[in-house]
Amino acid sequence: MNRNDAEPRDYGRVAVLMGGWSGEREVSLASGNAVLAALRRQGVDAHPVDLTRAHMGHLHLPLEGFDRVFIALHGECGEDGALQGCLDLAGMPYTGTGVLGSALGMDKLACKRLWTGSNLPSAPYRLLNPGFDPDAVAEALGLPLIVKPARGGSSLGITRVDRAADLPAAWEAARSQPGQVFAEQWIEGHEYTVAILDNQPLPVVEIRADGGFYDYHAKYESDRTGYVCPPPLDESSLLELQSLALGAFAALEACGWGRVDILQDEHGDNHLIEINTVPGMTDHSLVPKAAAEAGIDFDTLCLRILDSSFQCGGLR
Repeated sequence: MNRNDAEPRDYGRVAVLMGGWSGEREVSLASGNAVLAALRRQGVDAHPVDLTRAHMGHLHLPLEGFDRVFIALHGECGEDGALQGCLDLAGMPYTGTGVLGSALGMDKLACKRLWTGSNLPSAPYRLLNPGFDPDAVAEALGLPLIVKPARGGSSLGITRVDRAADLPAAWEAARSQPGQVFAEQWIEGHEYTVAILDNQPLPVVEIRADGGFYDYHAKYESDRTGYVCPPPLDESSLLELQSLALGAFAALEACGWGRVDILQDEHGDNHLIEINTVPGMTDHSLVPKAAAEAGIDFDTLCLRILDSSFQCGGLR
C-alpha cells in the first residue's frame, strides 16, 4: 500500500495481538497498548487481543471478524515463527516478518550460524552443553565473556562472567529461558542499534547503558540509560553500520520492520549481536527513538508498520 493513498478504512478491522505468556509479557502489553492507542488516534478500527495458550489451538476464534493483525507480541509464540505459521494457515495478513525469518531471528545461535555462512561478522562463541569445561571455554573466548540463552528475549537469562568459576551458575541462569545456552566473547567498545522500516534503515542509535551492560533493567526500567541518535561518528561509519544491519536483515529474509543490534570493538570492527523482528514499542524502546530522528512520529510509525501487512511474505 502507498502510505500517501491509505485511508483508515483500508485497514479494515485490526487486531493488536499482545501479552502472551513469555517472560516478556509485561513489555508486550506496554507495546501493544501504545500501538493500539496510536492506531485509534489515526482513525483505524483497532482492538486489543491478549493472546493465551488456549487461543493457539483455535486461533480463528479470537480473530473472527478481523481483517489483519498487528503483532506486538515478544518472545515465545510471538516472534519465533509459531504465531506467524498459525496466521498463515488462517489466511490472516499480519505485520512484519514471516515464519522462516521469525524462527531464525528468535534463535541467536541459528542467527550466528547463518550470518557466519553469509560472511557477516559476529562475535566468537562456544555452545555450552551439560558437563562443559568452564576453564576450556574461558581459555577459548577470553574473560570477561557473556552467557546467553539462544531463544530468550529482553536480555532475560543473560549474565556477564568475569571468572571461569562463575560459568556454571551463569549456565543455570540461562537455562531458565528457552533454547540452548552459549557463551560469547565479550566485546568492549560501543553498542549500536539500527532500526529497519519499510526494509530501509533508520538513523543509528548508540546505547550508553549505566554500568556498561544493556540488561532488562537498563532497557525497560532505568532512566539512566543514555541514547544518542545519531552518534558522533562520521558519515562513512554510520553508513557501514546501516549497511551491515540491512545485510543481516536480508540474510534472514526478514520483512517490513525490525531492529539489528551491533557491537563495535576498540579497533572499530563491527560484530552483529542479534536481530529483533518484533521490537519493543514502549516509551523506552529504540525503534520509536530512531523514527523520531528521521522525522516520523509514533502514530505515523505504527501506520507504516501496519502497512507491512499488505507487503510482506507468507500468504499475503
